[in-house]
Amino acid sequence: MNKIIFSIAIFMLSTAILSSCQQEKKLPIYGERHTETVRDAAGIEKIDTVYQTIPNWAFLNQDSVLTTNKLTDGKIYVTDFFFTSCTTICPTMHRNLMTVYNEFKSNPDVMFVSHTIDFKYDKPSVLKKYAQKLGVDVNKWQFLYGSKDSVYTLAEKNYLVAVGEDSAAKDGYIHQGYLVLVDKDRRIRGAYDGTKEDQVAQLKKDIPVLLAEYKK
Repeated sequence: MNKIIFSIAIFMLSTAILSSCQQEKKLPIYGERHTETVRDAAGIEKIDTVYQTIPNWAFLNQDSVLTTNKLTDGKIYVTDFFFTSCTTICPTMHRNLMTVYNEFKSNPDVMFVSHTIDFKYDKPSVLKKYAQKLGVDVNKWQFLYGSKDSVYTLAEKNYLVAVGEDSAAKDGYIHQGYLVLVDKDRRIRGAYDGTKEDQVAQLKKDIPVLLAEYKK
């Protein structure tokens, strides 16, 4: 009997330790960083790390409504760069992203934002038809249009995703198929190849981990 009780106790302790480790897990923070000397509430100086963040932005959405970063402020969101006439990686990216959307569409703390890199053709009306074809709630998943300079700069400088025009490319554009996970403080917490199911599956696992950080 004592041996059984001891075994149960060991099992419960192991479970508690495992649970504690899982709760303490945090995702890395990506991008540039630097240190600053700051003072805490008691006036004591300390060294603080300042991380790269996504800047303020403003684009037209699929309904031709000017949309700003206030859409995602205070939320965790997944963003990507695509174009509606893409015949290479985009269909796979968004098919996989749809599975993430379906899993978290009822969570008010999670959003999805897709930026088109086709500034010539993908006007808001085109993006609206694309969203309707996907069958998503545009209040939850927004599709944004902007000038070439504004979108390309945001992609490469801030989200760290390569995009560009390329006359030699099959559809006239090239871009990386990353799904970028951003936290409530506008910091990049993960980048996942949207064409690979195993990485998209990891994104699904990482979103709850990130959400848990803000519940402490």
